[in-house]
Amino acid sequence: MCGYGEHCWGWGHCAPNPMLLLLSLLSAAPFGLLGEETRQVSLEVIPGWLGTPQNLLHIRAVGTNSTLHYVWGSLGPPAVVLVATNTPHSTLSVNWSRLLSPEPDGGLMVLPKDSIQFSSALVFTRLLEFDSTNVSTTAAEPPGKPYPPYSLAEFSWNNITDSLDPATLSATFQGHPTRDLTRAFANGSLAFRVQAFSRSGRPAQPPRLLHTADTCQLEVALAGASPQGNRSLFGLEIATFGQGPDCPSMQEQHSIDDEYAPAVFQLDQLLWGSLLPGFVQWRPVAYSQKQGGRESALPCQASPLHSALAYPLPQSPIVRAFFGPQNNFCAFNLTFGASTGPGYWDQHYLSWSMLMGVGPPPMDALSPLVLGIMAVALGAPGLILLGGGLVLLLHHKQYSEYQSIN
Repeated sequence: MCGYGEHCWGWGHCAPNPMLLLLSLLSAAPFGLLGEETRQVSLEVIPGWLGTPQNLLHIRAVGTNSTLHYVWGSLGPPAVVLVATNTPHSTLSVNWSRLLSPEPDGGLMVLPKDSIQFSSALVFTRLLEFDSTNVSTTAAEPPGKPYPPYSLAEFSWNNITDSLDPATLSATFQGHPTRDLTRAFANGSLAFRVQAFSRSGRPAQPPRLLHTADTCQLEVALAGASPQGNRSLFGLEIATFGQGPDCPSMQEQHSIDDEYAPAVFQLDQLLWGSLLPGFVQWRPVAYSQKQGGRESALPCQASPLHSALAYPLPQSPIVRAFFGPQNNFCAFNLTFGASTGPGYWDQHYLSWSMLMGVGPPPMDALSPLVLGIMAVALGAPGLILLGGGLVLLLHHKQYSEYQSIN
């Protein structure tokens, strides 16, 4: 049940009191901490070594006094290494012989090393599946009986050169299980579409996250795969680094504006704290149709971040190549959908989007539509009072004037 001054919009979520958020939203700035409104962005597929698949993508976003490096790869599970430097001249160095060895430490470097201001990584470790007929409503618990998960380290991925699109600054990793004994992916695939941006803006399709030149977007799409149950819920396990003994923080940002993602008043964030902070940002919504809309929106529930020491995670060679051996991984699960539907079972399709970048996360300012509604709502009482006062004044004047007698 929503509290006083809140509006319920389904899935158990509430929109907060508009006046409590007005000042913070009006003051939101669309540009990142690095002060770069535009960047020169290039996408490069790093050539493989001795006939290895070309599955290492380097996005280099150069500003006036800084460079962002996003290194996406599907060696092992899909992963990304994000590095921010304080020079427009930093470069990526790849040593394939080390990268493909059992100990890939030092196989991936950004030079010069002393220019690095921020670095972190995400690893997409497992595709999860649950029985939606036995669903838990608690984020800390599995959302139902789990089916055997798919380890993304055991997927076979396409040659991303074929999907590289310089016009949209995007590329797609598309894969399926190497050993698909049940033929669940005989007509299906899991895709990771990566897109960079040279300036601020919004995509045309929901959830229309506000991006800046300091961000990169990922869209994950599951299409055509046969579920293990009639009404399966799917999820994604994501791992990242902890900060010392602690995991990064997760926050929820609430808004009174749902113009860009109808019926979604919340923004979830994972924050890496450092001198130059980094973030992952997403709306708690996924879609069961390619043309995402309100009718195909699925709730997206995130579990709390927890240390991954208790169980082994699939290892990413590119993450180890850059950071060396790590034992402070933290993980969380995202679950898409609810037993009441709509769901993946409608069209055997599911998509979810996120942003990652450096600096403070982009914040939505109030849209012109909401500003207009608020102006009308706040201005109407004043106009009514003013109009009523004028009517009373004229009425009083008419009867108080001296009437001459002829």
